[in-house]
Amino acid sequence: MLPEKFTRSFVIDISRSLVLWLISRKPKSGYEIISEVEKFTGHTLGPGVIYPLLSKLERKGYLVGDWVEKGKRRIKYYSITGEGKEILNRIRSLFKMPIREVIEELLG
Repeated sequence: MLPEKFTRSFVIDISRSLVLWLISRKPKSGYEIISEVEKFTGHTLGPGVIYPLLSKLERKGYLVGDWVEKGKRRIKYYSITGEGKEILNRIRSLFKMPIREVIEELLG
């Protein structure tokens, strides 16, 4: 059980970066983000994890949410801001450093 907790914790920790990257590709709803995080990581991060994270990223100015009417439903779509792109670029630059070699070795 411990390895699963460790893996889930790791996925949650990197989820901020992953969410920024996913949204940088195309604006997405929370549901789409949940689905794509699962597709990329193999782990489900439910609404109780993703929506608070989206709210936090929005409060910090990294994302902006816009409500869209879809039939009888209102769906909030998130887009990355200029500040969010800057943060994402900083994260990307980390992987140009020697840590990239460590991660590649770790992942095989």
